[in-house]
Amino acid sequence: MSESFLESSPFFPAINRSPVLPWRKTRSCLSAPSAAMKSSSPAASVFGSNPADAITRRCIAPLPFLMVVGLSLILLYRATTPAMPFPPSSLRVDQAPTVVAAVSSEPPPSSSLPPQEGQDERLGRVLREAATEDKTVILTSLNAFWSAPGSVLDLFLESFRVGDGTRELLNHLVIVTVDDRAYERCLAVHRHCFDLKTEGVDFSGEKVFNTPEYLDMMWARLDFLRLVLEKGYNFIFSDVDVMWFRNPLPYFYADGDFQISCDNFLGDPTNLKNWPNNGFNYVKSNNRSIEFYKFWYSSRARFPGVHEQNVLNIIKYDPYVRRMGVSIKFLSTERFGGFCEPSRDLNKVCTMHANCCIGLGKKIDDLRAMLDDWRKFMSLPQDTQMKSRFSWSIPQSCRLPPGFFSDKEHKHHL
Repeated sequence: MSESFLESSPFFPAINRSPVLPWRKTRSCLSAPSAAMKSSSPAASVFGSNPADAITRRCIAPLPFLMVVGLSLILLYRATTPAMPFPPSSLRVDQAPTVVAAVSSEPPPSSSLPPQEGQDERLGRVLREAATEDKTVILTSLNAFWSAPGSVLDLFLESFRVGDGTRELLNHLVIVTVDDRAYERCLAVHRHCFDLKTEGVDFSGEKVFNTPEYLDMMWARLDFLRLVLEKGYNFIFSDVDVMWFRNPLPYFYADGDFQISCDNFLGDPTNLKNWPNNGFNYVKSNNRSIEFYKFWYSSRARFPGVHEQNVLNIIKYDPYVRRMGVSIKFLSTERFGGFCEPSRDLNKVCTMHANCCIGLGKKIDDLRAMLDDWRKFMSLPQDTQMKSRFSWSIPQSCRLPPGFFSDKEHKHHL
C-alpha cells in the first residue's frame, strides 16, 4: 500500500501526516549501512544492537499495522458489495470461453428430445379420448372451404347444441380435417380434431361434385374409415351438412354390420334396391365390415372415375359381398331424412341431410331455415309437439325438379 494512498484516505486521517522528505535526504530500509554504522562499539556487537539491526527493526515494526489496515479494507469491500453466488453470463464467458462455446454450439443429444408423434399414433390417441365405453366414435370430415366461420361447420355444431339430448354427443365427435386451415379452425371450436395428411394433394378449396379432386377426397375418406375399423372402433360417420336433432344410436339395427342412410327409401331395410347415401352411416368394427371396406375401396380400380357412392350401388349385388357375410341395413328416411326425402314427423326425426343439393350457398340457406324450424318446434309445449302437424319449410333453395326419382338411370347422388 503506497504512502500517497494513506495520506489521502479519509478512513485513516492520523497516519503519516509528517512531510515527506526528498529521496536524497532519506534512508531506505534496504540501503547498505554507512561506515559510521559499521564502526560501532564492541559492546553493541556483542549484544546484537548494532546500527544495522536497528534499521531492520524499524522497517519491520510497521508491518503488523499495515496488515491490519489491509484486512480492514478487504472486510469493508465485502460488506459494501452485493454477493454473487454465481457469476453473470458475461463473466462466465470470459472465465471459461471454451465451455460456453461447447454448450452453445452443440445440440442436446437426441435421446433428451421427446419422440415425435406419428400420424398413426396421433389417430389412436384422438380416438381413445373421444370414444364411448363400447368404443364408438362420431366422425365427420371437412376442408377449409367448409370450415370457414359462418359456414357449414358452425351449423353442424349448432344442431348438436339445440337437438334433443344431442349436446353430450359432442364429447364423442372427432372432426377429421384434410388441410391445415381446416385443422386450425377445428382447434378453435372443438375438442377432438385429427389432421389427415395426404402427400401431394391439396384438399383446401371447393371441390365440385364428381370432379377428379372431389372423387380423390371421397375415396381417401373411405380408406380412412377402413383404418378406424381396423383399430377396433365402431363409428357413426356424418357429412358436415347433416343436422343432428336426436341421438340416433337407439334406432340402429342390432344385427346390422353396415347401416346407411338413403336418398330414396323403399320401406324395407334389407332391400338392396334402396338408394343409399354415404353421407351418414353406422358401422360396427368386425372382420366382416373391415373386409367389406377393403373390397369397396379396391373396387375403385374396376370403376375408374366413378363416385364411391355409386360404386357401392354396384358392389352391393356382388356375390363376394354375400359370401363375406356382412349384414347391410338401409335406414328409413322417417328418422334419417334429407332434402331428397325429408323426415315428415319432427317427433321422430334424428338427422336431416342437405343432400340432393349442389352449391354451398344453397345448402347454407336451407340448413339455417331447417334449424329455425327446429327451434320453433322445440319452443312448443310438449303436448302440443306430440299433437301438432308441424312440418319443415325446406327445401327452398334446394328444391328438386319434378320426377327426380322417376328415372333412376339419370339419378345423381349428391
